[in-house]
Amino acid sequence: MTYQIIEEDGFKFIEAGQGETLVLLHGLMGELSNWELVIEHFKDRYHVVVPILPIYDLPILTLGVKALSRYVHRFLKYKNYSQVVLIGNSLGGHVGLVFTVAHQEFVKALVLTGSSGLYENAFGGSFPKRESYDYIKEKVEFTFYDPATATKELVDDVFKTVNDRSRVIRILTMAKSAIRHNMSKELSKITIPVSLIWGKNDKVTPPEVAEEFHHLLPNSELNWVDKCGHAPMMEHPDVFNNYLEKFLDRILLK
Repeated sequence: MTYQIIEEDGFKFIEAGQGETLVLLHGLMGELSNWELVIEHFKDRYHVVVPILPIYDLPILTLGVKALSRYVHRFLKYKNYSQVVLIGNSLGGHVGLVFTVAHQEFVKALVLTGSSGLYENAFGGSFPKRESYDYIKEKVEFTFYDPATATKELVDDVFKTVNDRSRVIRILTMAKSAIRHNMSKELSKITIPVSLIWGKNDKVTPPEVAEEFHHLLPNSELNWVDKCGHAPMMEHPDVFNNYLEKFLDRILLK
């Protein structure tokens, strides 16, 4: 399914469906494609929105997790959204956490999957060698439990990105910002319901990260996805969507 990217007043996003608003926040190396199966599953019951985070557009000197959180704030105010469910993968989860700490009044509930914010092992501990397609392929496969999930299209997209000097600089800047911004001392402020949906075989944000999030977030649940890496909504979308649906039914249909 191809969705039209809407551009309005400096914002880029897609939206589908009607009902309670779900805002999906993508990670550092993925945008709409990461969420396609989630959008398809929920658009008949919910208003699903995916803002494109301006990782490649914001001024480099101000680029960071907090800058993306401010962007989300501006976007939600522009769209006049309130009491949304924020759903974030990897960097998107981290942005959702920073935003929720600062603006909890906008957020009814939070869903994190493979979120940074405590610890991450991006790209397996080393940044890809730009000239080596095989190396890029290996590092994209590292993200998943089943290497076949790293399709040629996905590898091609990452290869193109890391061979763009401007984008590489921004990716490194964002990655450093995420690593520096440890949220362990702030998570107790988040009192809304939080669902953690985590791959049991995540090598980027390993299972102990999920367990620490669960310990530090006072109103959280932890759901495991077997034989799954860093992006459950891509690798096991049916399991991810089932966990998410049960959580939404519990918090929204009371």
